[in-house]
Amino acid sequence: MKANALFELGMDLEARVAEGAGCVAEPRSTTQKEENNSAAASVFADDRLDHFIQKEGIHCAGAHLIIDLYDAERLDDLPYVEQTLRTCVEEAGATLLHIHLHPFEPKGVSGVAVLAESHISVHTWPEAGYAAFDVFMCGDARPEKCVDVLRKAFNPGKTAVSELLRGREVASQLSKPHAMEAAE
Repeated sequence: MKANALFELGMDLEARVAEGAGCVAEPRSTTQKEENNSAAASVFADDRLDHFIQKEGIHCAGAHLIIDLYDAERLDDLPYVEQTLRTCVEEAGATLLHIHLHPFEPKGVSGVAVLAESHISVHTWPEAGYAAFDVFMCGDARPEKCVDVLRKAFNPGKTAVSELLRGREVASQLSKPHAMEAAE
């Protein structure tokens, strides 16, 4: 059941288990495989870009932006939504592993861009002119760059952005000396 659920999300359990064991796993997708370039391969090395960050003086796993677009356009254009996600990834300086998007009938698009630094998800309601984006990135990525990309792409009448700094408790535990010793 769990392997099937991961497959439905565009992943497979075998690849994730291998990755967790320190193996470099090829990105997998139910829709398409992205080019495996040196940037994507290097995120699994010791100098990974998905490390904990410091933002506004807070040590955390990363920034998670909740972006709501109201009175937005082109929310039912799947190729356009995909290209916009790719532009977000590029502008944020993130590493795309794969994209899985699903069109709904009669209208709407839902999906995710899986990143080495985390993800961008999208859910659209074109009939209401509304789109919900979650942009979670860690490491050197700049998720805030996605806000301008989304505004330009979908021309919303209103944009609402909330930011959560994720993993504060884990980050504080990692910085304690006893936690480091226990990990060794």
